[in-house]
Amino acid sequence: MPGPNDPNNNNPNKNPWGNRGGGSGGGNGGGPRNPWGGGSGGGSGRGPGGGGGEIPPDLEELLKKAQANLRQALPGGFGPTKFIVLGLLAGAALWLSSGFYYVTPGENAVITRFGAWNRTQTEPGLGYRLPYPIEEGTVLNVTVDRRVQIGFVDAMGREGTGKRDIPEESLMLTADANIVDLDLVVLWNIENAENYLFKIKDPDATLKKVAESAMREVVGQTNLQPIITGNRNEVATRAQKIMQDTLNTYQSGISIKQVVIQEATVHPDVLDAFEDVVAAIQDAERFQNEANIYRNDIIPKARGEAQRMLQEAEGYRQSTIARAEGDAERFNSVYRAYLEGKDVTRERMYIEAMESVLKNAQKIIMDKDGSDGVVPYLPLNRIAPAAGNATPDAAPAKTTVTP
Repeated sequence: MPGPNDPNNNNPNKNPWGNRGGGSGGGNGGGPRNPWGGGSGGGSGRGPGGGGGEIPPDLEELLKKAQANLRQALPGGFGPTKFIVLGLLAGAALWLSSGFYYVTPGENAVITRFGAWNRTQTEPGLGYRLPYPIEEGTVLNVTVDRRVQIGFVDAMGREGTGKRDIPEESLMLTADANIVDLDLVVLWNIENAENYLFKIKDPDATLKKVAESAMREVVGQTNLQPIITGNRNEVATRAQKIMQDTLNTYQSGISIKQVVIQEATVHPDVLDAFEDVVAAIQDAERFQNEANIYRNDIIPKARGEAQRMLQEAEGYRQSTIARAEGDAERFNSVYRAYLEGKDVTRERMYIEAMESVLKNAQKIIMDKDGSDGVVPYLPLNRIAPAAGNATPDAAPAKTTVTP
């Protein structure tokens, strides 16, 4: 595992105190903070390693006292040897004072001894480590939210800040074999400073690869329509869980706070086909709505018609039953009367039958005198005209009654 001094470690934020050469030690760049600037070479930094910096008041007072003590210890004055001794003592004091560092709230200081992790200071305040090269320290802000962009990068243009698309990152294949152009931002912070520095070589690059791989996995299991329309939050949540599980496996010391899908569009090569699909879906929804409207209109009518028919059938049933019961009761009453007087009942039934039959018939009634001859006299000459004036269908039956 590479340490902070490993030449193969390309992370520029690993060791803010490890600059041995000259240069500015008080830069304002991002990454871990180095409160003392460069190392032992000359430079413009304010720390003990800077050649032209101003010595802090407490250290200057310490040097004055040391010089006074030297004058008392060396009453013979300052010769060449004494100047060398004094320079060595001053250099030793500066070297020892380079081990002081300060940790602000929200920061962690990771101390390494000869390149190996030794301890981590999480409490804010002044701390001390053995000077370089015995011990080195890296101060990391573990509360600030950092961001990784996938599918695009910020770019400056004539109209201000914009973004430039990265197709090799943004183009992803969906479950229904469509291509989506997706841009996302991953917000994260450092959860464990020790693991962040030593478990993986390049945490930022590793995080980006893990995030891109997780999003491709989720998109590959999801159809295009939910990603484009309105199901982005579910896709982002699933991808965030996969990212965090993978980073925990690596013991990366990184915590994923949020995954935001900023843009999800259809690739131009399949835009026309996608618009056709969207139009077909809209037509299907319209047809379904029209069918629902028709159903909501026709079903109540059909139910009302069915209820009416049921009521009519019930009424017909009741009337038929009542009529049948009445006919049966009438027949029973006639039968009872017949049993009480069979001759009278028979005569009455005969008369009623004849009344029913002869009611609409054309009748010729002959008295006893007209029927005394051998051949009874019938006035057919008066019957024929009346019969000729009547239609064949409406001609009444002819009945001859001889009393």
